[in-house]
Amino acid sequence: MHDLVFLFDVDNTLLDNDRVQADLAGHLTASYGVDACSRYWDIFEEVRHQLGYADYLGALERFRLEKMHDPRVLRMSSWLVDYPFGDRIYKGALNAIQHVRQWGHAVILSDGDAVFQPRKIDRSGLWAAFDGHVLIYVHKEHELADVERFYPAKRYVMIDDKLPILNAVKNVWGARVSTVFPKQGHYALDPRILAGCQPADIQLDHISELNNYALAAFMSRPAE
Repeated sequence: MHDLVFLFDVDNTLLDNDRVQADLAGHLTASYGVDACSRYWDIFEEVRHQLGYADYLGALERFRLEKMHDPRVLRMSSWLVDYPFGDRIYKGALNAIQHVRQWGHAVILSDGDAVFQPRKIDRSGLWAAFDGHVLIYVHKEHELADVERFYPAKRYVMIDDKLPILNAVKNVWGARVSTVFPKQGHYALDPRILAGCQPADIQLDHISELNNYALAAFMSRPAE
């Protein structure tokens, strides 16, 4: 039983995933043309709607079925899995991880598929930065009992760029969790996504600002 566990999201929390997507769109356009790029992202959104998480390789497989006779498509998977994700870690993010470790355990809690998301986390250096303490689910907000099974704690701090997920976690854990909302990436700035959400306990303009907080900020409400 830990006294305090910090749960970090990855995409647009520790790593600039919007920049990754922009680079992918540029690569698709340069390699296959504007129409092919647009079609890939249409498939990507269809797959995300069906599965509930981003599946880049699954969308690529469906894209490939439509481009079966274009051998260039076979190189796209290499571009994805070999992308230099370490270059997209937000400035100050690694320091923020180390900063909170002086008070508690740090764990990655991410959504995603079972192939590309682990590869991204590993290749970015985040897997090593968290000493292998990584959890990846389809819908992490529905797996909090499993999180507690692996990392039991008196209280938690959840850091995520998606305010609806922070709200969902708060609804389950109540005063046992402090929610931290770094306003990074398109999800954090979309008024349609933010509509109806309760504010997080702590709001940051950038993940690096976490380095400015002391332990008391995460312990402001007594654990039930």
